[in-house]
Amino acid sequence: MGTPLKSRTKRIIFHVDLDAFFTSVEEVENPALKGKPLIVGGRPDKRGVVAAANYAARAFKVRSAMTTAQALRRCPKAIVIPPQHNLYRKYSEQVMAILRQASPVLEQLSIDEAFLDMSARIPDAFTPLEYARQLQKRIKTELQLSASIGIAGNKLVAKIASDFDKPGGLTTVPPGAEAAFLSLLPIRELWGVGPKTAEGLAQLGVVTIGDLARQSEAELVRLFGINGAAMWRRAQGIDPQILGDTLRSMSAQLSRRLQKKGFTARTVTLKLRYSDFSTQLVLPPDKLTVCPTSVPP
Repeated sequence: MGTPLKSRTKRIIFHVDLDAFFTSVEEVENPALKGKPLIVGGRPDKRGVVAAANYAARAFKVRSAMTTAQALRRCPKAIVIPPQHNLYRKYSEQVMAILRQASPVLEQLSIDEAFLDMSARIPDAFTPLEYARQLQKRIKTELQLSASIGIAGNKLVAKIASDFDKPGGLTTVPPGAEAAFLSLLPIRELWGVGPKTAEGLAQLGVVTIGDLARQSEAELVRLFGINGAAMWRRAQGIDPQILGDTLRSMSAQLSRRLQKKGFTARTVTLKLRYSDFSTQLVLPPDKLTVCPTSVPP
């Protein structure tokens, strides 16, 4: 959707979301399951619950969190498989390894989705859309898994975009088009809008995100407090969040590498590279001394 993002100085966020992940892994492990309604979940006679359903089962309105018994009433021919969480984690780790090769600035949101900050990381020969397509292709070729990718200038819009054209979707929201992209979507698609908040908004005639964007920010604050202001900003497509936990993750990786090699650290040097490729030395070695005898676990 829209014109591909091109600027190397603007923020570019990918949200990569694996399609029907649990059931897709089961189909990779057992190709005979492909094309058949498939449910990963607990046994129906033990009050089991659906953890995941493939698209063939979803066609019968089978959804996650419903009881397996109810799911089988809707889709009697569905095959039910107990979850294999260790297997799913193994595949997830392989996907995340591929994504980290695209960008080390990664925030894993769950076992089957992650944000990537691709600002200034896309080769000149590619647009973000083309690069995302190559990323999809690599995941499919190496792991036989389908992924949908949303591309935008912030996490909020990128995540919603990744769900726009599943499965295997690829949706770009150019800078300045965020509010228009969100405007027709149901209000529940917006982060921070749960059932109770949606009920309150419905009383104001707010059904879509666009309806919310047209409300007075002051009135929303009066009715919903600080969350009202946050909802109003999100409805405009404004989300200034940076990718969280990145520094902690990189520090943990460095610690493991030091431990593996039997090294200890005396100094820490931090160099930042910005989207315009300029660099800054933030903590000179002569200003900081840490971990003189050991590396923390």
